[in-house]
Parts: sequence; structure tokens; C-alpha cells
Amino acid sequence: MTERVFRAGLRSLVLAGVALGALTFSVHAQDAAKPATGDDPVVARVNSQEIRRSEVMRTIASLPPQVQQMPPQMLFPAIIDQMINGKLVSSAGYAQKLDQEKDVKDRVKKAEERIVQEAYLTRAVQARITDAKLQEAYQTFLKENPAKEEVKAAHILVENEDQAKQIVADLKKGADFAKLAQEKSTDKAAAAQGGDLGYFTKDDMVEPFSEAAFKLKPGEITEAPVKTQFGWHVIKVEDRREGKPPAFEEVKDQLQSEMSQEIIGEVVDELRATAKVERFQPDGSPLPAEAAPAAPTDAAKPAEAPKKK
Repeated sequence: MTERVFRAGLRSLVLAGVALGALTFSVHAQDAAKPATGDDPVVARVNSQEIRRSEVMRTIASLPPQVQQMPPQMLFPAIIDQMINGKLVSSAGYAQKLDQEKDVKDRVKKAEERIVQEAYLTRAVQARITDAKLQEAYQTFLKENPAKEEVKAAHILVENEDQAKQIVADLKKGADFAKLAQEKSTDKAAAAQGGDLGYFTKDDMVEPFSEAAFKLKPGEITEAPVKTQFGWHVIKVEDRREGKPPAFEEVKDQLQSEMSQEIIGEVVDELRATAKVERFQPDGSPLPAEAAPAAPTDAAKPAEAPKKK
């Protein structure tokens, strides 16, 4: 039963993934789909039609990331299953000469155009993204995203202010923070760690919580409970430190993605700059001529602001 549910869900995802637009793709996924020379075995055969591993890998590379992360022992055979089904259906269509119908030919041509677009843009991106440019983008990223101070804190979350005030009173009498967190906090994930939330920046938490936490010195506890949309917090700061900027490898994929989109925009702009483009009304008639903006007369020029003495 579970296997049938998985395969049914995957069928929808395969169809959705194959229909991805030509302008949104991963260069890495394209590279990963390329088979090593001489290492592209036949993984299935349907009425003498061969399915090679490279075809399966290209299909997997076109799927959403969450699908690609499925266990290979489940994903690979499921994809092959769907490809076998596809071969059977297309063979039946060819047998009926559907490929000769005008509507089918038009759609095939459109699909071919999308694939050519993707191939062209992929090569343009690969040619223009260099290690030097990525490093330059990384330095810009570091300047625009400087490291931020972090605190290491723990909290006890309860439903009302009276409960929180009682916890503050108990702590002042010497109660153990971690023990109270385990016993009373409604944040069960943090409670299991004695209320520990680890290190975080000011932007990582909701504003009232962050404001309170970043006012404390290591070892201090909030004098008054802090209210957020989650309830009432008693906060203890355990450490403060200067944050570290992310390493290059941590943001490399993000930088490549951003650069890819920029390059695609540049390529399209370059092509448009040398092309003759004509546009018409929805009914095919000419667009109305746009009136050229009139040059400003002397009377229309804005008066200069008086200079300060």
C-alpha cells in the first residue's frame, strides 16, 4: 500500500518536474545529469527500446530538490517505472501516427524551442560564471552581510504572566534554570535541552524576545517576563560572541543561482539590442504610435534654487 502511494505521488511530481520552465534551472543539475564517458548502461528495455541510465539521471535532475533527496533505492526504480510507462504510451501514439498531426507537430516544435532555449542559456551561464567572479560575488556578499553579534540563551516558556513571574521568583531563590525548564516550559524541544536555544542573532528571533535577550550579560536572567505571540518567556543568557560570516562553500550555491539569473537577464538584453522586434495589438493591427516627448522650453525649465550665502 505504501509503495503504491509513493509511486502515485511520484508520478505527479515527475510530470510537474518535467514541465519546469526553461528559464529556471540549475547548472549543477545539468552537469550531474551528464554520464561519464563509456559509463551509460542500459537500465531497462521496452519492446527493444532502450532506456539508459543517463536518461534516468536527466529526469531526476529536472525534479524538485525535495524529490531528488528521496532514497535512491526508492527513487531510481520508481523513475524507471514511469519512463517505461511513457515509452509504452508514446509507442502507442506513434503507432496511430499522432506525431504527424499538425497540433502535435506544433507542440513538439514549442517543446523543442524550450529545450534549445535552456541549452543556450545553460551554456551562456557556464561560460560566464568563473571562480574569480564567484569569489568577487562572495566578497560583495560579505560586505553587504557583515557578521552579527550572537548570544547563547535558554528560555522557559509558559502560558501566562503569573506563571512566568513565579518562575522568576523561584530562580532568584536559587532554583535551577535547566530543571525548571524541563518541568514547566511548554517549548518541549528546548525544554528537553534545559531550555537551551543555542546561539542566535538578533534577527533570528521575534523582536520582543531578541530585544530582551541582547540586553542581558552572560549569566543574567530577565527581571520581568517577556511576552511574545508564543506566550511568556523567562530568558537566561549564557554567552555572547561575534558571529562568523558564512564560509564560501555555504553560500556558493546561492551566489551561483543569483549570478545565473543576472547572466540570463544580460544575455536576453544583448539579444534584444540587436534584434528587430515588432509588436501588434491582440487583433493583429498596428499599435498606436507613441507621441515623442516634447523638449522642455525655457519657460518650462525648473527655476534654480537660490544659493545659500
